[in-house]
Amino acid sequence: MKVFDLQCQYSHSFEGWFGSESDFQDQLSSGLVQCPLCNDIQVTKLLSAPRLNLSTTLREPLPAQMEAESAQSNAMPSAEATATVAQLNHAWMKLVQHVLQNTDDVGTGFAEEARKIHYGEKPERNIRGQVSPAESQSLMEEGIPVVSLPMPAAFKGPVH
Repeated sequence: MKVFDLQCQYSHSFEGWFGSESDFQDQLSSGLVQCPLCNDIQVTKLLSAPRLNLSTTLREPLPAQMEAESAQSNAMPSAEATATVAQLNHAWMKLVQHVLQNTDDVGTGFAEEARKIHYGEKPERNIRGQVSPAESQSLMEEGIPVVSLPMPAAFKGPVH
């Protein structure tokens, strides 16, 4: 079993388990490997150190103090980075939940509905939906504020 550290184009890191390197490549080329947070299929494999099962007698032992310092200095940035990524993912999920709870979903009619609200044809309210990048740019050029927020797959169904 191969365990790979993976990352999508939006820098969401996650782990993938595959039978072999070729299984990973086959699934990646078929679009079956995707980010669990945003469903992005543009996934890359991160560099990771291989695990080698070597006898401990093959290396010279370090003095205990040097080994402890080495382990601590190697562990700290990784632990801090992991904590930071976890905190960012948690904040992003809270933001998504807040948006879902405080907006009306207008689906693919977002651009039309945003224009009606902006020009006073409909009462002002918070809305969310889907638009193409070109339509988003067009709305911004008209002075209509638009924010793109990638939605995790778990939130794309009905909100409970």
